Amino acid sequence: MATRLYSRIAMLGAAPETRGAIAAVVDAYRSHGLLKRWPVTYIATHGDGAPARKLALAAKATRDFTALLARERRMVVHVHVAAGAGFWRDAAFMGAAHAAGCPILLHLHGARFDARIRWFIERAALVAVPCEATRAWVKSVARSADVVVVPPPVAITVPELAAKPNLVLFLGHLEAAKGIYDLLDALAGVRSAVPDVRLACAGDGDRIGVARYAENLGIAEAVKFTGWVGPSGKRALLEHAAVFALPSYDEALPVSLLEAMSAGVPVVATPVGGIVEVVVDRASGLLVAPGDTAGLERALTRLLVEPALAARLGVAARETARLRFAPERSLAILEELYESLGVDGVERTPRVPESLRKAA
Repeated sequence: MATRLYSRIAMLGAAPETRGAIAAVVDAYRSHGLLKRWPVTYIATHGDGAPARKLALAAKATRDFTALLARERRMVVHVHVAAGAGFWRDAAFMGAAHAAGCPILLHLHGARFDARIRWFIERAALVAVPCEATRAWVKSVARSADVVVVPPPVAITVPELAAKPNLVLFLGHLEAAKGIYDLLDALAGVRSAVPDVRLACAGDGDRIGVARYAENLGIAEAVKFTGWVGPSGKRALLEHAAVFALPSYDEALPVSLLEAMSAGVPVVATPVGGIVEVVVDRASGLLVAPGDTAGLERALTRLLVEPALAARLGVAARETARLRFAPERSLAILEELYESLGVDGVERTPRVPESLRKAA
C-alpha cells in the first residue's frame, strides 16, 4: 500500500443517462455505493444533447475540476475515457492532474484506441482495462505501464417468459463496424426457416442507411428501430429477446453483450477483442467469424428453432456473467486499486484475492 494518503478522488466521466459504456459503468458504481464508501467527487465532463448543452457541461467541468485541484492538492484522479475525440477532450484534465502531481487512474472503455495516447498511458499511475485483449494492447504500446483488468460491473435480471417471440436484439451503434449490415443479410436468410423473425435495433447511428438497406433486402417490415434506450427500455427488450446478436468487427468487451448474458439471453457474437474471453462457442453462446453472413444466418436459425439449445446457452451465459461480472467483484478490485494508490477510504468491500488481479 502507498505510504502517502490521499484525501480525495476526483472521478471524471459521462453525465448520467449518457449513451455509452462509461455512463453504464459509473451508474453501477453509484448504485452499489462506491461513491459513498470513498471520498469521491464526481465531475461529468461530457454528455448527450445539443451543442450548447455539451459546451456548458464542458465549461462547468473545467471550472469544477480547476477549483477542486486548487483546493485538494492531495487527490487521485480517476478518468474514464473512450477512444476518439472524447479522449482528447479529457486529455486536458489529465494534463492538469499530471502537472499538479496527482496520481492518475486511467480507465479505458471500448476499443479503437491508438498509440497516440502513449504519453498518457506512460504517466498514469495505473491503467484499468475491461479485458485481457485491451491489457495486451496497452502493454504493446507502453511496456512499463501498470495495467489491471477491472471487469465491467453488470447485473441485469429479467422475468422468465413462458414463450418468447422470435425476436433478435441488436444493442449498439448502427454502423458497418458493428456488423449491422451483416446482421440484416443474415436475417433475410433466416426468414425462410423462421418467417415471423423480427429484429430490434436499439442504438443510435446511421438509422437511415440501415433502414434503406433493410428495404432493399425486402425485410423492412421485420426491422424495428427503437433509438437509444435507457436501463428500463433495455430490460424490456432483453425480457422479450430470443437471441442477442453482435456480429462486430472490433470490440474490447461490450457491456451490451454482458448485459444480455446477465439476462440469460443466448448470444451470437464474433470472436474479436475480449469477447472470446467470456463467450465459449457452443457452451455459453455461438461465435461466428466477422463478415461470415452464412455462418451468422445458421447460428441465428439454430437458436430460434432449437429452444433447448437456446435455453442451455442462456443459462450458461447468465452463470458466466454472475461469476465474472457481478458488481461486487468489479468494485472490490477497483477499491483495492484505490487502496494501493494510498486513498483513505471510508469503508471497503472484502478484499479480492491477488490472483483475480491480472499482474503486469
